[in-house]
Amino acid sequence: MTPIEDKDYLRICADLAKNLSVSLAAAKRQVELSAAKQGSRDIQSRKTIAEDLLRKSQENLQKGKDSSAKQLDVLLEVLTEDKNFMVED
Repeated sequence: MTPIEDKDYLRICADLAKNLSVSLAAAKRQVELSAAKQGSRDIQSRKTIAEDLLRKSQENLQKGKDSSAKQLDVLLEVLTEDKNFMVED
């Protein structure tokens, strides 16, 4: 399959990748999977799907849920019993 080189599609996917804190390839793959589930093959329907995913991710960021940054913050918090743990000497 040849890569899609539509500038609007790539911009939407780039914005989606930024909001989801993933690579452009991962965002495009997510759009492609959603398009495959719906049986969409043309570029216009893929743009629409990408715009929907982008809108949903922006809504989630505004609400503060499903934020990758928040998940990373939670994972990086030091537990009181682990704060003196050393991985290496």
